[in-house]
Formats: sequence, structure tokens, C-alpha cells
Amino acid sequence: QVQLVESGGGLVQAGGSLRLSCAASGRTFSSYTMGWFRQAPGKEREFVAFISRSGASTIYTDSVKGRFTISRDNVKNTVYLQMNSLKPEDTAVYYCAAGQRITIRSYEYDYWGQGTQVTVSS
Repeated sequence: QVQLVESGGGLVQAGGSLRLSCAASGRTFSSYTMGWFRQAPGKEREFVAFISRSGASTIYTDSVKGRFTISRDNVKNTVYLQMNSLKPEDTAVYYCAAGQRITIRSYEYDYWGQGTQVTVSS
């Protein structure tokens, strides 16, 4: 089992940057694929980014390609989401998730963090 704790959210102006972190407990972090998801008020949770166990493979939803970068440090048991050129429509609660598959489907992830709020003002 793994526990996930996100941090790094906050309020930023449009065009600004934030870096989210997701710290994982346990010694098996490198055995999990990791994803970032977000949920805006009144909307369903949506996929943002995926990273493979080694970090060699990544997947992004179209709306964040070229602006967001997912990465991981398997020594620090942490996955990151660097968010640049933020837009008001990026406002949401951001969640990290751990799983065993190469997938963008939220229901295929096994463990979830509590979420961190990102608010982008116009």
C-alpha cells in the first residue's frame, strides 16, 4: 500500500507557474505508474498527465501539452507536475494517483492523494 500527499498548490495569475509535488510513502514507489488528475467545480475528474515507472514515458491531455511537465524522482519517492503558462481554465483541485497500468482512466488507479487546490486568476 502507498500513501500520497500533494503539495504546491495556490493562487497564481494567468501566465504564471506552479510546481506540484506528490510525496509517496513506502519503499515500492518505483513499482507504480503515476498520474495527475484534476477536478474543477461542477465537473468530472479529468486526466492531466501520466508517467511510467522509470519516468521514460509520459502522456498528457491535449489541453496541457507544451505547458505542463510531469516528472518523478524514485529516490525521493516523489512525482512532480510543473505547470507553466497557467490559464484560468486550469483552476481545479489536482490529485496524484498511483497504479499498476499505463492508463489515463481514473478508475484504473489504486491509490489517491487528498488533492491540492490550484486557482488561476485572470
